[in-house]
Amino acid sequence: MSSPRITDLEGWLAALARPAALMELGVLLLCVGLAWAMAALLRRSLGSSNSASITFGNRIIDGVLFPLLLLCLAYAAQSLLAQWVPLAVYKLAIPVLTSLLVIRFGVKVLQAAFKDTPLVRVLERSISWLAWLAMVLWVSGLLPLILEELDQITWKVGGSVLSVRNMIEGGLTASVVLIITLWISAAIEARLLKSATGGELSLRKAVSNATRALLMFIGLLVALSAVGINLSALSVLGGAIGVGVGFGLQKLAANYVSGFVILAERSMRIGDNVKVDNFEGRITQINARYTVIRSLTGRESIVPNELLITSRVENLSLADALVSQLTVVSVAYDSDVDLVMDLLKEATAKQDRVLLDPPPTVALSNFGADGLEFTVGYWLADAENGSLNLKSLINLAILKTLRENHVEIPYPQRVVHTKAG
Repeated sequence: MSSPRITDLEGWLAALARPAALMELGVLLLCVGLAWAMAALLRRSLGSSNSASITFGNRIIDGVLFPLLLLCLAYAAQSLLAQWVPLAVYKLAIPVLTSLLVIRFGVKVLQAAFKDTPLVRVLERSISWLAWLAMVLWVSGLLPLILEELDQITWKVGGSVLSVRNMIEGGLTASVVLIITLWISAAIEARLLKSATGGELSLRKAVSNATRALLMFIGLLVALSAVGINLSALSVLGGAIGVGVGFGLQKLAANYVSGFVILAERSMRIGDNVKVDNFEGRITQINARYTVIRSLTGRESIVPNELLITSRVENLSLADALVSQLTVVSVAYDSDVDLVMDLLKEATAKQDRVLLDPPPTVALSNFGADGLEFTVGYWLADAENGSLNLKSLINLAILKTLRENHVEIPYPQRVVHTKAG
Protein backbone atom coordinates (compact mmCIF):
# COMPACT_ATOMS: atom_id res chain seq x y z
CA MET A 1 0.00 0.00 0.00
CA SER A 2 1.33 3.44 -0.94
CA SER A 3 2.42 5.83 1.77
CA PRO A 4 -0.06 8.69 2.42
CA ARG A 5 2.80 11.19 2.63
CA ILE A 6 3.38 13.49 -0.35
CA THR A 7 7.17 13.45 -0.81
CA ASP A 8 7.13 14.71 -4.40
CA LEU A 9 4.77 17.68 -4.79
CA GLU A 10 5.21 18.01 -8.54
CA GLY A 11 4.66 14.28 -9.09
CA TRP A 12 1.56 14.38 -6.90
CA LEU A 13 0.09 17.32 -8.85
CA ALA A 14 0.84 15.52 -12.09
CA ALA A 15 -0.91 12.40 -10.79
CA LEU A 16 -3.99 14.48 -9.97
CA ALA A 17 -4.25 15.47 -13.64
CA ARG A 18 -4.41 11.84 -14.81
CA PRO A 19 -7.75 10.11 -15.57
CA ALA A 20 -7.04 7.65 -12.75
CA ALA A 21 -7.56 10.47 -10.26
CA LEU A 22 -11.18 10.74 -11.39
CA MET A 23 -11.61 7.03 -10.70
CA GLU A 24 -10.14 7.54 -7.21
CA LEU A 25 -12.51 10.43 -6.60
CA GLY A 26 -15.49 8.39 -7.79
CA VAL A 27 -14.58 5.49 -5.49
CA LEU A 28 -14.13 7.94 -2.59
CA LEU A 29 -17.59 9.41 -3.23
CA LEU A 30 -18.97 5.86 -3.31
CA CYS A 31 -17.33 5.27 0.09
CA VAL A 32 -19.02 8.43 1.40
CA GLY A 33 -22.41 7.19 0.21
CA LEU A 34 -21.89 3.71 1.66
CA ALA A 35 -20.73 5.10 5.00
CA TRP A 36 -23.75 7.43 5.17
CA ALA A 37 -26.16 4.61 4.29
CA MET A 38 -24.62 2.21 6.82
CA ALA A 39 -24.73 4.86 9.59
CA ALA A 40 -28.37 5.70 8.74
CA LEU A 41 -29.32 2.00 8.73
CA LEU A 42 -27.65 1.39 12.10
CA ARG A 43 -29.30 4.48 13.53
CA ARG A 44 -32.76 3.32 12.46
CA SER A 45 -32.20 -0.26 13.59
CA LEU A 46 -30.93 0.83 17.01
CA GLY A 47 -33.57 3.56 17.32
CA SER A 48 -31.05 6.21 18.38
CA SER A 49 -32.00 9.88 17.85
CA ASN A 50 -30.41 11.38 20.94
CA SER A 51 -28.43 14.54 20.09
CA ALA A 52 -26.01 13.75 22.95
CA SER A 53 -25.12 10.35 21.48
CA ILE A 54 -21.39 10.05 20.81
CA THR A 55 -21.89 7.40 18.14
CA PHE A 56 -24.69 8.99 16.12
CA GLY A 57 -25.09 12.58 17.28
CA ASN A 58 -27.92 14.88 16.29
CA ARG A 59 -27.34 14.16 12.60
CA ILE A 60 -25.76 11.18 10.86
CA ILE A 61 -22.62 13.13 9.94
CA ASP A 62 -22.44 14.66 13.43
CA GLY A 63 -21.50 11.48 15.29
CA VAL A 64 -18.34 9.39 15.43
CA LEU A 65 -19.77 6.42 13.51
CA PHE A 66 -19.93 8.13 10.10
CA PRO A 67 -16.27 9.29 9.92
CA LEU A 68 -15.13 5.93 11.38
CA LEU A 69 -17.00 3.94 8.72
CA LEU A 70 -15.80 6.32 6.01
CA LEU A 71 -12.17 5.96 7.09
CA CYS A 72 -12.40 2.16 7.15
CA LEU A 73 -14.01 2.06 3.69
CA ALA A 74 -11.43 4.52 2.35
CA TYR A 75 -8.57 2.37 3.67
CA ALA A 76 -10.09 -0.71 2.02
CA ALA A 77 -10.55 1.15 -1.27
CA GLN A 78 -6.98 2.45 -1.10
CA SER A 79 -5.63 -1.08 -0.68
CA LEU A 80 -7.56 -2.29 -3.72
CA LEU A 81 -6.79 0.67 -6.00
CA ALA A 82 -3.08 0.62 -5.16
CA GLN A 83 -2.77 -2.68 -7.06
CA TRP A 84 -3.85 -1.15 -10.40
CA VAL A 85 -3.37 2.64 -10.43
CA PRO A 86 -0.93 5.08 -8.82
CA LEU A 87 -2.67 6.86 -5.96
CA ALA A 88 -3.00 10.63 -5.77
CA VAL A 89 -6.38 11.54 -4.21
CA TYR A 90 -6.02 9.07 -1.35
CA LYS A 91 -2.67 10.55 -0.32
CA LEU A 92 -4.66 13.55 0.87
CA ALA A 93 -8.01 11.89 1.63
CA ILE A 94 -6.75 9.41 4.25
CA PRO A 95 -5.00 12.04 6.44
CA VAL A 96 -8.01 14.39 6.15
CA LEU A 97 -10.44 11.63 7.17
CA THR A 98 -8.17 10.61 10.06
CA SER A 99 -8.08 14.19 11.35
CA LEU A 100 -11.85 14.48 10.93
CA LEU A 101 -12.36 11.30 13.00
CA VAL A 102 -10.06 12.56 15.76
CA ILE A 103 -11.88 15.91 15.89
CA ARG A 104 -15.36 14.34 15.90
CA PHE A 105 -14.43 11.83 18.58
CA GLY A 106 -12.77 14.37 20.89
CA VAL A 107 -15.53 16.96 20.49
CA LYS A 108 -18.43 14.53 21.02
CA VAL A 109 -16.82 12.98 24.11
CA LEU A 110 -16.20 16.41 25.67
CA GLN A 111 -19.77 17.52 24.90
CA ALA A 112 -21.22 14.36 26.46
CA ALA A 113 -19.00 14.57 29.55
CA PHE A 114 -19.09 18.31 30.33
CA LYS A 115 -22.10 19.59 28.35
CA ASP A 116 -21.82 23.06 26.78
CA THR A 117 -19.29 25.06 28.83
CA PRO A 118 -16.71 27.69 27.77
CA LEU A 119 -13.87 25.31 28.63
CA VAL A 120 -15.30 22.66 26.29
CA ARG A 121 -15.43 25.15 23.41
CA VAL A 122 -11.76 26.07 24.01
CA LEU A 123 -10.77 22.40 24.07
CA GLU A 124 -12.76 21.74 20.89
CA ARG A 125 -10.88 24.48 19.02
CA SER A 126 -7.57 23.21 20.40
CA ILE A 127 -8.27 19.65 19.24
CA SER A 128 -9.27 20.91 15.79
CA TRP A 129 -6.14 23.03 15.33
CA LEU A 130 -3.82 20.25 16.55
CA ALA A 131 -5.49 17.62 14.35
CA TRP A 132 -5.31 19.74 11.18
CA LEU A 133 -1.72 20.78 11.95
CA ALA A 134 -0.70 17.14 12.43
CA MET A 135 -2.44 16.28 9.13
CA VAL A 136 -0.54 18.97 7.23
CA LEU A 137 2.79 17.88 8.71
CA TRP A 138 1.99 14.23 8.00
CA VAL A 139 1.05 14.81 4.36
CA SER A 140 3.98 17.13 3.69
CA GLY A 141 6.46 14.67 5.20
CA LEU A 142 7.70 17.21 7.76
CA LEU A 143 6.40 15.35 10.81
CA PRO A 144 9.28 12.81 11.08
CA LEU A 145 11.85 15.57 10.60
CA ILE A 146 10.29 17.76 13.30
CA LEU A 147 10.07 14.82 15.72
CA GLU A 148 13.75 14.01 15.15
CA GLU A 149 14.72 17.60 15.91
CA LEU A 150 12.55 17.68 19.04
CA ASP A 151 14.16 14.44 20.17
CA GLN A 152 17.53 16.21 20.22
CA ILE A 153 16.32 18.82 22.79
CA THR A 154 16.87 17.06 26.12
CA TRP A 155 17.43 17.88 29.76
CA LYS A 156 18.11 15.82 32.84
CA VAL A 157 15.55 15.64 35.64
CA GLY A 158 16.92 13.66 38.58
CA GLY A 159 17.95 10.29 37.21
CA SER A 160 15.85 10.59 34.02
CA VAL A 161 16.62 12.26 30.70
CA LEU A 162 13.59 13.91 29.10
CA SER A 163 13.21 15.30 25.62
CA VAL A 164 10.62 17.61 24.11
CA ARG A 165 9.43 14.75 21.92
CA ASN A 166 8.88 12.51 24.94
CA MET A 167 6.89 15.22 26.70
CA ILE A 168 4.71 15.86 23.65
CA GLU A 169 4.09 12.16 23.04
CA GLY A 170 3.37 11.60 26.74
CA GLY A 171 0.93 14.52 26.80
CA LEU A 172 -0.88 13.21 23.71
CA THR A 173 -1.04 9.73 25.22
CA ALA A 174 -2.41 11.14 28.47
CA SER A 175 -5.03 13.14 26.54
CA VAL A 176 -6.12 10.07 24.58
CA VAL A 177 -6.38 8.00 27.76
CA LEU A 178 -8.47 10.66 29.52
CA ILE A 179 -10.77 11.12 26.51
CA ILE A 180 -11.32 7.35 26.27
CA THR A 181 -12.03 7.29 30.01
CA LEU A 182 -14.59 10.08 29.64
CA TRP A 183 -16.14 8.23 26.71
CA ILE A 184 -16.57 5.01 28.69
CA SER A 185 -17.97 6.84 31.74
CA ALA A 186 -20.38 8.90 29.59
CA ALA A 187 -21.61 5.73 27.85
CA ILE A 188 -22.12 3.97 31.20
CA GLU A 189 -23.97 6.98 32.62
CA ALA A 190 -26.25 7.26 29.58
CA ARG A 191 -27.08 3.55 29.78
CA LEU A 192 -27.70 3.59 33.54
CA LEU A 193 -29.86 6.74 33.58
CA LYS A 194 -31.93 5.79 30.52
CA SER A 195 -35.65 5.63 31.38
CA ALA A 196 -34.95 5.62 35.14
CA THR A 197 -37.20 7.51 37.56
CA GLY A 198 -37.64 8.06 41.27
CA GLY A 199 -35.65 5.85 43.60
CA GLU A 200 -34.19 3.86 40.72
CA LEU A 201 -32.85 7.09 39.21
CA SER A 202 -31.16 8.04 42.47
CA LEU A 203 -29.50 4.64 42.85
CA ARG A 204 -28.30 4.61 39.26
CA LYS A 205 -27.00 8.16 39.69
CA ALA A 206 -24.93 6.99 42.64
CA VAL A 207 -23.51 4.08 40.62
CA SER A 208 -22.81 6.41 37.71
CA ASN A 209 -20.96 8.95 39.88
CA ALA A 210 -18.90 6.23 41.55
CA THR A 211 -18.04 4.63 38.20
CA ARG A 212 -16.98 7.94 36.68
CA ALA A 213 -14.80 8.79 39.70
CA LEU A 214 -13.15 5.35 39.57
CA LEU A 215 -12.53 5.51 35.82
CA MET A 216 -11.14 9.05 36.05
CA PHE A 217 -8.79 7.95 38.83
CA ILE A 218 -7.56 4.98 36.80
CA GLY A 219 -7.24 7.15 33.70
CA LEU A 220 -5.24 9.73 35.65
CA LEU A 221 -2.82 7.07 36.89
CA VAL A 222 -2.37 5.70 33.36
CA ALA A 223 -1.90 9.22 32.00
CA LEU A 224 0.73 10.08 34.61
CA SER A 225 2.53 6.82 33.86
CA ALA A 226 2.43 7.61 30.14
CA VAL A 227 4.01 11.02 30.72
CA GLY A 228 6.84 9.31 32.60
CA ILE A 229 6.02 10.20 36.20
CA ASN A 230 6.97 7.56 38.73
CA LEU A 231 3.75 6.63 40.52
CA SER A 232 5.61 5.60 43.65
CA ALA A 233 6.38 9.28 44.19
CA LEU A 234 2.66 9.90 44.66
CA SER A 235 2.68 8.16 48.05
CA VAL A 236 3.96 11.33 49.71
CA LEU A 237 1.35 13.38 47.88
CA GLY A 238 -1.37 10.94 48.94
CA GLY A 239 -0.33 11.32 52.57
CA ALA A 240 -0.44 15.10 52.27
CA ILE A 241 -3.89 14.96 50.71
CA GLY A 242 -5.07 12.69 53.53
CA VAL A 243 -3.88 15.19 56.12
CA GLY A 244 -5.55 18.01 54.19
CA VAL A 245 -8.84 16.15 54.05
CA GLY A 246 -8.60 15.40 57.76
CA PHE A 247 -8.19 19.07 58.68
CA GLY A 248 -8.94 21.69 56.06
CA LEU A 249 -11.19 19.70 53.72
CA GLN A 250 -13.27 17.78 56.22
CA LYS A 251 -16.46 19.72 55.38
CA LEU A 252 -15.96 19.14 51.67
CA ALA A 253 -15.27 15.44 52.24
CA ALA A 254 -18.33 15.20 54.49
CA ASN A 255 -20.52 16.66 51.72
CA TYR A 256 -19.21 14.17 49.16
CA VAL A 257 -19.69 11.22 51.49
CA SER A 258 -23.17 12.47 52.40
CA GLY A 259 -24.04 12.72 48.71
CA PHE A 260 -23.21 9.08 48.09
CA VAL A 261 -25.12 8.07 51.26
CA ILE A 262 -28.24 9.94 50.07
CA LEU A 263 -28.05 8.38 46.62
CA ALA A 264 -27.41 4.89 47.98
CA GLU A 265 -30.05 4.73 50.74
CA ARG A 266 -32.67 6.61 48.65
CA SER A 267 -34.16 8.49 51.58
CA MET A 268 -34.42 11.45 49.19
CA ARG A 269 -34.87 10.99 45.46
CA ILE A 270 -35.02 13.19 42.40
CA GLY A 271 -38.62 14.37 42.11
CA ASP A 272 -39.40 14.25 45.86
CA ASN A 273 -41.07 17.24 47.51
CA VAL A 274 -39.09 18.14 50.62
CA LYS A 275 -38.85 20.88 53.22
CA VAL A 276 -35.43 21.65 54.70
CA ASP A 277 -34.28 24.72 56.63
CA ASN A 278 -37.68 26.45 56.06
CA PHE A 279 -37.38 26.01 52.29
CA GLU A 280 -39.89 23.79 50.53
CA GLY A 281 -39.64 22.51 46.98
CA ARG A 282 -38.95 19.64 44.62
CA ILE A 283 -35.55 17.95 44.30
CA THR A 284 -34.28 18.44 40.74
CA GLN A 285 -30.63 17.36 41.11
CA ILE A 286 -28.64 15.23 43.53
CA ASN A 287 -24.94 15.78 42.92
CA ALA A 288 -21.92 14.48 44.76
CA ARG A 289 -21.48 17.66 46.86
CA TYR A 290 -24.88 19.40 46.88
CA THR A 291 -28.57 18.96 46.14
CA VAL A 292 -30.72 21.40 44.16
CA ILE A 293 -34.25 22.05 45.45
CA ARG A 294 -36.64 24.09 43.28
CA SER A 295 -39.64 25.76 44.90
CA LEU A 296 -43.02 26.22 43.26
CA THR A 297 -42.21 29.92 42.78
CA GLY A 298 -39.19 29.09 40.62
CA ARG A 299 -36.50 29.80 43.21
CA GLU A 300 -33.74 27.23 43.58
CA SER A 301 -31.83 26.40 46.74
CA ILE A 302 -28.41 24.72 46.65
CA VAL A 303 -28.24 22.66 49.83
CA PRO A 304 -24.97 20.99 50.96
CA ASN A 305 -25.49 17.26 51.29
CA GLU A 306 -24.16 17.22 54.85
CA LEU A 307 -27.11 19.43 55.90
CA LEU A 308 -29.55 16.87 54.49
CA ILE A 309 -27.90 14.12 56.54
CA THR A 310 -27.45 15.93 59.85
CA SER A 311 -30.62 18.07 60.02
CA ARG A 312 -34.33 17.33 60.06
CA VAL A 313 -35.81 17.05 56.56
CA GLU A 314 -39.52 16.69 55.77
CA ASN A 315 -40.00 14.46 52.73
CA LEU A 316 -43.57 14.99 51.58
CA SER A 317 -43.37 12.19 49.00
CA LEU A 318 -41.17 9.52 50.58
CA ALA A 319 -43.90 6.88 50.81
CA ASP A 320 -45.88 8.20 47.81
CA ALA A 321 -46.30 11.36 45.74
CA LEU A 322 -49.69 12.26 47.23
CA VAL A 323 -50.00 15.67 48.91
CA SER A 324 -52.92 16.79 51.07
CA GLN A 325 -54.37 20.31 50.94
CA LEU A 326 -57.09 22.18 52.82
CA THR A 327 -59.34 25.17 52.19
CA VAL A 328 -61.78 26.80 54.64
CA VAL A 329 -65.24 28.13 53.68
CA SER A 330 -67.69 30.12 55.86
CA VAL A 331 -71.49 30.19 55.34
CA ALA A 332 -74.35 31.80 57.22
CA TYR A 333 -75.70 30.10 60.35
CA ASP A 334 -79.15 29.58 58.79
CA SER A 335 -77.74 27.59 55.83
CA ASP A 336 -78.68 23.95 55.15
CA VAL A 337 -75.61 22.13 56.46
CA ASP A 338 -76.19 18.91 54.48
CA LEU A 339 -76.68 20.85 51.24
CA VAL A 340 -73.55 22.92 51.85
CA MET A 341 -71.44 19.84 52.51
CA ASP A 342 -72.70 18.18 49.31
CA LEU A 343 -72.05 21.32 47.25
CA LEU A 344 -68.51 21.71 48.61
CA LYS A 345 -67.65 18.09 47.97
CA GLU A 346 -69.09 18.20 44.43
CA ALA A 347 -67.27 21.43 43.48
CA THR A 348 -63.97 20.03 44.73
CA ALA A 349 -64.30 16.64 43.02
CA LYS A 350 -64.94 18.27 39.62
CA GLN A 351 -61.34 19.51 39.40
CA ASP A 352 -59.20 17.28 37.18
CA ARG A 353 -56.14 17.33 39.44
CA VAL A 354 -58.08 16.38 42.58
CA LEU A 355 -57.85 12.65 43.31
CA LEU A 356 -61.07 10.70 43.75
CA ASP A 357 -59.27 7.94 45.68
CA PRO A 358 -59.03 8.98 48.47
CA PRO A 359 -62.07 11.20 47.85
CA PRO A 360 -62.41 14.83 48.99
CA THR A 361 -63.70 15.31 52.53
CA VAL A 362 -65.83 18.09 54.06
CA ALA A 363 -66.14 18.69 57.79
CA LEU A 364 -67.86 21.31 59.93
CA SER A 365 -64.71 22.44 61.67
CA ASN A 366 -65.73 25.53 63.67
CA PHE A 367 -68.54 27.79 64.82
CA GLY A 368 -67.05 31.09 63.77
CA ALA A 369 -67.91 34.59 64.86
CA ASP A 370 -69.53 35.33 61.50
CA GLY A 371 -70.80 31.91 60.36
CA LEU A 372 -70.29 28.17 60.11
CA GLU A 373 -66.77 27.19 59.01
CA PHE A 374 -66.31 24.12 56.79
CA THR A 375 -62.90 22.61 56.07
CA VAL A 376 -62.53 20.97 52.64
CA GLY A 377 -59.70 18.43 52.33
CA TYR A 378 -58.45 16.87 49.10
CA TRP A 379 -55.40 15.07 47.69
CA LEU A 380 -53.29 15.75 44.60
CA ALA A 381 -50.49 13.70 43.03
CA ASP A 382 -48.71 16.40 41.01
CA ALA A 383 -47.65 19.00 43.54
CA GLU A 384 -44.75 19.97 41.25
CA ASN A 385 -47.33 21.61 38.96
CA GLY A 386 -48.34 23.99 41.75
CA SER A 387 -50.81 23.82 44.62
CA LEU A 388 -51.91 27.45 44.93
CA ASN A 389 -53.37 27.47 41.41
CA LEU A 390 -55.44 24.37 42.19
CA LYS A 391 -56.65 25.88 45.46
CA SER A 392 -57.73 28.99 43.57
CA LEU A 393 -59.72 26.92 41.05
CA ILE A 394 -61.45 25.05 43.85
CA ASN A 395 -62.32 28.25 45.70
CA LEU A 396 -63.74 29.77 42.50
CA ALA A 397 -65.83 26.64 41.87
CA ILE A 398 -67.11 26.70 45.47
CA LEU A 399 -68.01 30.38 45.24
CA LYS A 400 -69.89 29.81 41.99
CA THR A 401 -71.89 26.82 43.22
CA LEU A 402 -72.81 28.52 46.53
CA ARG A 403 -74.13 31.57 44.69
CA GLU A 404 -76.09 29.41 42.24
CA ASN A 405 -77.78 27.62 45.18
CA HIS A 406 -78.39 30.88 47.10
CA VAL A 407 -76.16 29.93 50.01
CA GLU A 408 -75.14 33.09 51.84
CA ILE A 409 -71.45 33.77 52.50
CA PRO A 410 -71.53 36.09 55.52
CA TYR A 411 -69.69 39.35 55.77
CA PRO A 412 -67.63 39.97 58.92
CA GLN A 413 -69.89 41.45 61.59
CA ARG A 414 -68.73 43.85 64.25
CA VAL A 415 -70.68 45.51 67.09
CA VAL A 416 -69.62 49.04 67.94
CA HIS A 417 -70.64 50.46 71.33
CA THR A 418 -70.83 54.22 71.71
CA LYS A 419 -70.66 55.95 75.04
CA ALA A 420 -73.01 58.88 75.58
CA GLY A 421 -71.19 62.11 76.33
